[in-house]
Amino acid sequence: MSPSISVVQVSRALFSQYLRPISTAVKPLLSQWQTRYSSHSPMGAPGPNLRKKVTLNTIRSMYKKGEPITVLTAHDFPSGHVADVAGMEIVLVGDSLAMVALGMEDTSEVLLEEMLLHCRSVSRAAKTAFTVGDLPMGSYEIAPEQALESAIRFIKEGRVQGVKLEGGIEMAPTINKITTAGIPVLGHVGLTPQHQNALGGFRVQGKTSESAMKVLQDALAVQAAGCFAVVVEAVPQEIATLITKKLSIPTIGIGAGNGCSGQVLVQVDMTGNFPPGRFIPKFVKKYGDVWSESLKAIEAYRDETKSRAYPAPEHTYPIPKEEVEKFERMLDAKEA
Repeated sequence: MSPSISVVQVSRALFSQYLRPISTAVKPLLSQWQTRYSSHSPMGAPGPNLRKKVTLNTIRSMYKKGEPITVLTAHDFPSGHVADVAGMEIVLVGDSLAMVALGMEDTSEVLLEEMLLHCRSVSRAAKTAFTVGDLPMGSYEIAPEQALESAIRFIKEGRVQGVKLEGGIEMAPTINKITTAGIPVLGHVGLTPQHQNALGGFRVQGKTSESAMKVLQDALAVQAAGCFAVVVEAVPQEIATLITKKLSIPTIGIGAGNGCSGQVLVQVDMTGNFPPGRFIPKFVKKYGDVWSESLKAIEAYRDETKSRAYPAPEHTYPIPKEEVEKFERMLDAKEA
């Protein structure tokens, strides 16, 4: 073998070695460009995940640093997705979906199986937030064993990371049963909507010193039972702030002022996704007007469809003119 041939062979080998990594690196990019997604996919192409998964350690660390914890409800894939992308630390599949998603009169109507369906939908979208599912009325009050069974179903079937249940001192054994099994529990004291009939309706709690002491005792009880945090609903700001200082776990306020460790709102309420004239609680701040924007868009679609302005040529698929003419001749021949 001549020296010149050897040099050529070596050069080709070196060239192929340097070229191979480049082509390998390009292939994923090409495949990504060529990938097609369903026209009805709610997510479309997956984007970069810039946030670490929120865990109980994340929440505890935020609490120790005094950093407010953001919580928002979600009831389906789109609402769970937007809450996750917006950076919520906790996404709660609240039983409020009974009214805002299913059109029920109150939360007492929603069934366990319905909650599990919505939990699965949200959990598919909320990949970085810590997800919590609301145990519905009737799924945990009979006995701690019943509550544990329901909680296990929420984790296994609902695919959430924790559960929420309402009640204070009387629910402490139930909460302990669930947390001892290794399932995180978010407590809920103050105004507990599932007990509205016993409370005389949706009434502010803790407005007297005796009532305030009851809320504190309930919060301390669920803390001792193992809750990682507790929702404090419809309690005067001063009382909620004092209760927060007495606890060693985060308080998540809703209608309880900004002295709590974090806040939670119903997504449909705060985005304004409801018709004019609907009653909303005093504590809700309307951050958007989704109803009006949706109505405007749907009315425009209706009008353009009626006038045949939609679909325009850019919304249709092209076909060669000769193929259309050929098809017309085929139709004429069939009619002949």
